[in-house]
Amino acid sequence: MVGALKNIQCDWTKRTEKMAFLIALGLLMAGICPVVLCYPDGTLGRDTAVQEDQDNGTQVDSLTVAYRITDFAFCLYKELVLKNPGENIVFSPLSISSAFAMLSLGANRNTLEEILEGLKFNLTETPEADIHRGFGHLLHMLSQPRNQVQISTGSAMFIEKNLPIQAEFIEKARALYQAEAFRTDFQQPQEAKKLINDYVRKQTQGKIKELISDLDEETSMVLVNHISFTGKWEMLFDPRDTFESKFHLDEKRSVKGPMMKIKSLTTPYFRDEELSCSVVELEYTGSASVLFILPDQGKMQQVEASLRPETLRKWKDSLKHRMTEELHLPKLSISKNYSLEDILPHLDIREVFSTQADLSGITRDMRVSQVVHKAVLDVAETGTEAAAATGVKIIPCCAKYITMTMRFNRPFLMVLCHTNSQITLFMSKVANPKCA
Repeated sequence: MVGALKNIQCDWTKRTEKMAFLIALGLLMAGICPVVLCYPDGTLGRDTAVQEDQDNGTQVDSLTVAYRITDFAFCLYKELVLKNPGENIVFSPLSISSAFAMLSLGANRNTLEEILEGLKFNLTETPEADIHRGFGHLLHMLSQPRNQVQISTGSAMFIEKNLPIQAEFIEKARALYQAEAFRTDFQQPQEAKKLINDYVRKQTQGKIKELISDLDEETSMVLVNHISFTGKWEMLFDPRDTFESKFHLDEKRSVKGPMMKIKSLTTPYFRDEELSCSVVELEYTGSASVLFILPDQGKMQQVEASLRPETLRKWKDSLKHRMTEELHLPKLSISKNYSLEDILPHLDIREVFSTQADLSGITRDMRVSQVVHKAVLDVAETGTEAAAATGVKIIPCCAKYITMTMRFNRPFLMVLCHTNSQITLFMSKVANPKCA
């Protein structure tokens, strides 16, 4: 039994009190033909980006994009669970969808339709221009300085130094998706890899240390999207109350680790009898909150199968403040790497990875060869940024002031949202808090 538990447990690293959830997404695009459309001077285009007012993004555009990001998040989550059964899941749907939406600026015909429809947009209902305007408005909103919740997001294009690129693509990517462009010598793959990884490391405050593990001389462009979030709990956990406790992996197996505890907490709560789960919302000091979804024992797959934007909306609309006598939440640090080129075709994004890819709005004869997504999640006493709730003991009651005790000591889900824009920033499943 001891040997089995040792195999289950992963070494825990020391936790930092500061919370940060950081994601980086890389799209490696292998050029098939080096002779393509050129600028007369071979540059990346004018220094002045397209003068497009971000405030043109209407509230309707922004809400539509936010809704579709949530829809995409749940669809991708289900695919990741199928590929990684029983494992922790953590990713940023905003990072992935905004990177592909930016890529679609240079796509045409079927490749364009596949990307945007794979991101769950209905092009008969939402014109392409409205999609980009909505993304631009949301990213502009998130980039505004704030004193409490800290969100940093952006994109970068590392382009082969001799590869001609359409000026219009560069300009729109800068204006709408806050993208930077860097000329890179991919004939020196080790130096190019270092350049990209150093950029991502800096942008994510050192959390993502090596996004790209290898490059080859055929690479023509690397598209990177990064996002970081730091938030402090509105009600802090006292580190002196953290204690060793069991986390039940299933009915027979458990691991031990630090469990945070807070007493006498009034927090939004909903008991979903239909889906056999409990939902708790913890708020940050600022415009963000995280939903912890705790399925009843043996009901995780039922809850996962029911994940869709309407379900999330029902949970949020049904939350009522309840007094919690004690709330227990595991302290954890997990990270995941995903190669999404094998997963996104299941969401009908296929052609962009093939020789039939039409990315002529960027340059001719180019396809996406690899999609790398890496996420890091830390949850500690002062805050969190993409946390899910697990393990709970609830005393269900309709009376408003009757207290309950909640213990997240078994697998749970987390959905972290920006409350003003309704964007799903991060999604996670905590299957084992001791497995980094």
